[in-house]
Amino acid sequence: MSPCLRGIVAITAAGLWVNASEFFRNEVLLKSYWVAHYQSLGLVFPSEPVNGMVWGLWGFTSAAAIYWVSRKFSLIETVLLCWLMTFVLMWLVTGNLHVLPGGLLYYAVPLSLLEVFVGVLICRKLAPPCVTG
Repeated sequence: MSPCLRGIVAITAAGLWVNASEFFRNEVLLKSYWVAHYQSLGLVFPSEPVNGMVWGLWGFTSAAAIYWVSRKFSLIETVLLCWLMTFVLMWLVTGNLHVLPGGLLYYAVPLSLLEVFVGVLICRKLAPPCVTG
């Protein structure tokens, strides 16, 4: 298999993992936190199909970032860098907008670290980085 095709397969597989993980965490485990928090703000939690499609795009974009970063950094460096770029920055923004229910971070932090870690493992297994030097 060509390196380009390996990369596409790796990004696709990691994207499927990221999206499945996000769906399980936010729609199965933590949906009640989201809905209750939005209700307390006088808002309706956005769960229209278009919102799901945007989150799906976010998941595959996250997987692509994981793949590209994993080409240059170690496993742990890739996990930490990608986790900071995707989750910590998102939580800072949503927290600043007061639409992040803080209590869910007790669950979201370890689960998101696991999500990124497995995404990195998928990319490294399906398309190992080239060793140069």
